[in-house]
Amino acid sequence: MTENYPRAINAKKVQIHGLDGSIDGYLAEPVATGIYPGIVVLQEIFGVNEHIRDVTERIARLGYVAIAPALFQRQAPGFEAGYSPDEIEIGRKYAWSQTKATELLGDIGASINYLKTLENVQPANFGCIGFCFGGHVAYLAATLPDIKATASFYGAGIPTRTPGGNHPTLLRTSEISGTIYLFFGMEDASIPQEQVDEIEDTLKKHRVPHRIFRYDGANHGFFCDHRASYNVKAAAEAWEQVQQLFSLLVTTND
Repeated sequence: MTENYPRAINAKKVQIHGLDGSIDGYLAEPVATGIYPGIVVLQEIFGVNEHIRDVTERIARLGYVAIAPALFQRQAPGFEAGYSPDEIEIGRKYAWSQTKATELLGDIGASINYLKTLENVQPANFGCIGFCFGGHVAYLAATLPDIKATASFYGAGIPTRTPGGNHPTLLRTSEISGTIYLFFGMEDASIPQEQVDEIEDTLKKHRVPHRIFRYDGANHGFFCDHRASYNVKAAAEAWEQVQQLFSLLVTTND
């Protein structure tokens, strides 16, 4: 996706230090002097690949400091994949068989702590955005006290499972203290609309500020312009909503 944004940015690889070691991260930040909200970008099953780096940079151009932690660091350091069937199977194995919710939350917390060390990052009210596997992980991340705005794209399995555990992530909904937006394609066979309804009902039950967007004709991965399922209209509309969501962080910190 090529768009003209007003802010020049710098981007680089960094090391994020957690409780059980370091993981790789991709950091993008505006060049202009300022104090910006921080956003954690959560990968698909394909690692911190070109698409995730591009999203991280796009967010920085909007006026945020964005970081994408390598969530498969323990399983496959440096892992980065495309979208072939073989690569999809490898990524699924890492995502659902070898990650744990506790470790993922630790890595996200470490990413937030890294952002807090930067002079150009506001010290509170962070956001996150995730896609595919990362969309599920974003729902988990929304339970962290620092996360005030969450964008979850086509996160499969939220009502039925959690990484490395037996209790579905949906059961943690009451822990969400910020606002969450969720984005789904109506043609996504991996996320039945009954599950989307269940997520919506649970968010309402626990009075979590939220919005759910369902896009007709859109399939899984509709936001990624590197995939055959890319849907220009749905992606553009969803991006507008993401910008509205993250603007809450700017307003909160004025």
